[in-house]
Amino acid sequence: MRVLFLSDLSDPSIGSSVRQTYQLAEELRRLGHETALVTAVQDPALATPTEILGLQTFRLHSDYNVRFRAWVALDNPRMREPLRAVLAAWKPDVVHAHLVHTHLSYASLGAARRAGAAVVFTAHDVMTFCQQKLTCFHGGAERQGELRDYRAYWQKCLPCQRLRYNPWRNRAIRRVLARDVDRLTVVSDELGRALAANGIRVDRTVHNAIRPHAALPAPEEVLDFKRRQGLEGAQVVTLAGRLHEQKGVAQLFAMLARLAPELPRLRLLLLGRREVYEQEFAALARELGIEGRIVAPGWLDGDELAQAWGATDVLVTPSICFDTFGLVNLEAMEHAKPVVATSFGGSPEVVEHGVTGFVANPFDLEAFSGRIRALLDRPDLALRLGQAGYLRMRQHFRIERLAAELLEEYAAALVSRRRGSLPEREAVIRA
Repeated sequence: MRVLFLSDLSDPSIGSSVRQTYQLAEELRRLGHETALVTAVQDPALATPTEILGLQTFRLHSDYNVRFRAWVALDNPRMREPLRAVLAAWKPDVVHAHLVHTHLSYASLGAARRAGAAVVFTAHDVMTFCQQKLTCFHGGAERQGELRDYRAYWQKCLPCQRLRYNPWRNRAIRRVLARDVDRLTVVSDELGRALAANGIRVDRTVHNAIRPHAALPAPEEVLDFKRRQGLEGAQVVTLAGRLHEQKGVAQLFAMLARLAPELPRLRLLLLGRREVYEQEFAALARELGIEGRIVAPGWLDGDELAQAWGATDVLVTPSICFDTFGLVNLEAMEHAKPVVATSFGGSPEVVEHGVTGFVANPFDLEAFSGRIRALLDRPDLALRLGQAGYLRMRQHFRIERLAAELLEEYAAALVSRRRGSLPEREAVIRA
């Protein structure tokens, strides 16, 4: 089978979801299938075919002011002819679309269908119905995060997006997904419920996965990392990924300020862009008196990232947006580290409360910080939950399971393509 992936992103160093695409492609090749990727680049000099981590990659140029994403993402004219040419030359049996909501556009799904491919779309986020990261569903601090309103409607979306708001966007996306997509998967059941609340059909949940490392860092490597970062003897709480207010950075800083007076060895390890921390959050850290408790080495990858996980005592994911899955949870679990995860989104499907870590509402600072404190105060509890997380990751969240389930989806999509032609589908949509 020839499987062509579509994703706006291609740099495996920028995030775990992108790395997963390469790991999936590698596993499919190991099973005897052919794979390639179509992606977008903003530098026209890079718009050439290449190979990244063994994956044949077609890089197409697209660059525009993302203020217009709500319009351009429906059909990006820059992508039409280059994508058509790739589809005609490579002739995929299945096109598997991942992230297409910025550059490749939802029109790429129709292009794949017209090229004769079966189309599988995996929703990794809420961008099929929300024009940003979904933050309004829980009611915020006023409702203590207890509301669950996933529907998108103009009374919510217009004040949020203002001049960026495209009132026809969501209807157009629903139409494309219904007409051009044979199988639609989501990365968590909760994301499926959010899509369903907005009139989007979901065929199956296929949870994310990782390929475990062949070997984890040796104790002396971890100790050396701690020395370099000034973490010797510290109790290390780690936040990893994109540093943004929606990821609960401000909530976590407030929790740290609560815990710091009674935990003199407490340190927060920020595994994200150091310049973002300095520009957007360092002032808040100074205001709360916790600047000296924060270690921000910047974005890490490879061996250094593995060593950082080894140095971690507790991973926290306190997102106040809809966190669809939280692949970083799996990365911590691979290193047998307990997790305190947000209750918003798919994390509760990954982190078993009281078994592999804890799930808490990040608006409830006392409860969330209390869970962190419990793991730091009781190393035996942290060890037991961390080991349970490691076993859960190995049993349920390996790349081999992901590939097997997606191959079932590819087969179902091929059957769907043979049963219904594009004109027949369009007649159904018009009806």
